[in-house]
Amino acid sequence: MFKKILIANRGEIALRIARCCRELGIPTVAVHSTRDRDSAVVQVADQAVQIGPAPPTRSYLNAAAVLQAAEQSGADAIHPGYGFLSESPDFADACESLGVTLIGPPASVMAELGDKTSARALMTRAGLPLLPGSVHPLSPEAAEELAATIGFPVIVKAAAGGGGRGMQVVHDRDSFLDDYRRTQATAQMLFGDGRVYVEKYLRDARHVEIQVLCDRYGRAVHLGERDCTVQRRHQKLVEETPAPELPVDLTERMGRSAVDGALAAGYVGAGTFEFLVDPDGNYYFMEVNCRIQVEHPVTEMATGIDLVREQIKIAAGEPLAFTQDDVRPRGVAIECRINAEDPARDFAPAPGLVTEFVPPGGPFVRVDSHVHAGYEVPPNYDSLLAKLVVWAPHRDEAIARMLRSLAEFRISGPRLHTTVDFLRQVLDDPRFRTATHTTALVDQLMDRR
Repeated sequence: MFKKILIANRGEIALRIARCCRELGIPTVAVHSTRDRDSAVVQVADQAVQIGPAPPTRSYLNAAAVLQAAEQSGADAIHPGYGFLSESPDFADACESLGVTLIGPPASVMAELGDKTSARALMTRAGLPLLPGSVHPLSPEAAEELAATIGFPVIVKAAAGGGGRGMQVVHDRDSFLDDYRRTQATAQMLFGDGRVYVEKYLRDARHVEIQVLCDRYGRAVHLGERDCTVQRRHQKLVEETPAPELPVDLTERMGRSAVDGALAAGYVGAGTFEFLVDPDGNYYFMEVNCRIQVEHPVTEMATGIDLVREQIKIAAGEPLAFTQDDVRPRGVAIECRINAEDPARDFAPAPGLVTEFVPPGGPFVRVDSHVHAGYEVPPNYDSLLAKLVVWAPHRDEAIARMLRSLAEFRISGPRLHTTVDFLRQVLDDPRFRTATHTTALVDQLMDRR
């Protein structure tokens, strides 16, 4: 097992990793910006190293500073969490060169799967179903012809994109070339890579993902599915498992597809295969997330498997200690993301001072958060304040427990806005309750406001 793990992240996920390491008896190093010098993970970790000022490009995205902190502190492993450097093949390569274990897949696997065009090509060879679209980047004119052949609407996506950014839905041919070039420019600005591709856009789809774990000895399992259909701007707000009203044989086939894809890629660690499901019950591969997901607690609540612990053990060279037959999810788990955003202003970030923070409690209620009364939500980072997760034997009971927990959640401050009230509206909507909602639900609710 590792002697010391450096946590190359911040916020709730950094605290989550530190707590897991404490349970494993592994000392931790928290790196932090000047803005986060008094953060929760700094208080919990065994050691803390300041790596730069508040802007992420000069701190949490500064690979050289992170690696220097690992070398100086004696850390022999780095857990990148999600976001920041977690899916950077260059950072993974640098870790390997330094002799530090990155808790994640090998750099070569990360590079192939992180590029969505090469991931689509690989999954085609592995036999996974894909939506019609381009496998390789095309010129604007060739992409326009392909889009016309596929049929509108289509979606233009950044090959190196992630986190719901670098995407544009195009509804007709007249606007295609402008939207295609605009998405190329956005991709170049966001990711330093202007390559984009075209894919058929499904209007009435469900977004369902499969959690996989793979060790370095060719063993792989999936831990069931998570329904992530409730989204704003392609970013998730509510996740649940199992996916409601989907046939078990369908989700089992998706699970087998995810395992097949992971083995074909030579994947190691925890990863997530994302799919779209159409109204006819057909599913299509979208992408792979080569890291722990924000919504991983949903799977943990249903399976009893600690995903961060498994990540660390796999990275340390341990084989998976269980088989697919041992994975037996129970009941229903739902997660709501509590963000510092103002739904009335199209979910614009709304940071500010937190003067009151009283999370809910009760049986089968979990709150992952780094926030406390007196915490100043910074404008520099992601708007996530807390993840509220509940479990119950049945879905209607889980919804009732989540609604009760959201009603109890007390978080306020001057100028601070959160998604709490909007999430209550989502869970109380008849379409969500009957699982007839699609990825358009948030837009439909916003149109009513």
